[in-house]
Amino acid sequence: MQKRKAKWTANSMLAGAGGGLVASIATCPLDVIKTKLQAQRTVQGQQGYQGVLDIVKTTLKHDGVRGMYRGLGPTILGYLPTMAIYFAVYDGIKTRFGEPPLGQVPKHDRIYPAAQPKGYQPVMRDHPWTLHILSAMIAGAASTTCTNPLWVIKTRFMTQSRREVRYRHTYDAALAIYRTEGIRAFYRGLLPSLLGIAHVAVQFPLYEKLKMWAQGDSDAPLRSDTILLCSGIAKMSASIATYPHEVVRTRLQTLRLPIAEDASSDGMVKTHARRGIIYITRKIVQKEGWTGLYKGLSVNLFRTVPNSAVTLLTYELLMRHLTAQQ
Repeated sequence: MQKRKAKWTANSMLAGAGGGLVASIATCPLDVIKTKLQAQRTVQGQQGYQGVLDIVKTTLKHDGVRGMYRGLGPTILGYLPTMAIYFAVYDGIKTRFGEPPLGQVPKHDRIYPAAQPKGYQPVMRDHPWTLHILSAMIAGAASTTCTNPLWVIKTRFMTQSRREVRYRHTYDAALAIYRTEGIRAFYRGLLPSLLGIAHVAVQFPLYEKLKMWAQGDSDAPLRSDTILLCSGIAKMSASIATYPHEVVRTRLQTLRLPIAEDASSDGMVKTHARRGIIYITRKIVQKEGWTGLYKGLSVNLFRTVPNSAVTLLTYELLMRHLTAQQ
């Protein structure tokens, strides 16, 4: 039994990493545009604000096509462990309580273990929605905490201006951030990221439910287009519901020390010691309105929906292939 669980964990990690790799390469240009939109502190309509087309034109003009893939290195380095950890933990919790992993077709005549004197209950039989939410939140917290430094580096890469000394590669960026801002800089934006676990708490239970509806009474594996549709709908719903935390996280991750936010009436720059979630959120709403919390949403949907669809489809197909070899 332990050997079988270990195989599923290894397969989940491998399939999750493979799905993350394919998706991160395919959607990197959209990630660059979205991150630059989120990081802008000027209000739309004011001089200096850039929309989607302006960002694309400026990037291509000054950096060429390579500029649209800036930050791909740390993105891949981040997605591989993020997806590997996420799917391993997610499937691990589900299988512990009687639910098959994502890549395995559930059997409708599945026999669940009876209640035990020690208190074990067949949770999956009685509370499938709760189990999916719990699995998604724990998996999201584990993967986010482990990989936050790589996402900080990725965000810095994508938002560097031409006036700054550009990072040469991921290690150079990590070294520069550590020397100038210390180890704490790598965990900027971690709290809103953890609050954003609500995203996966919506996405994965909804994805599982949509798959159950699509599966019906059939024991045949779902078709690829059905998986793409289910994952796309689930990702879009979760993104719209929880998007503001991404803008706040990006603003926190792009802060440099010392931070300067405002200019007083005499032209002097005022610095602020507080730069937490509440402070950043309040400043965004004050200066940019509530719509400031949704900057880049359309691009994000255009990026994350196919990204998630490709990731989950790749994951499920890899899981089927890996388990078929055993």
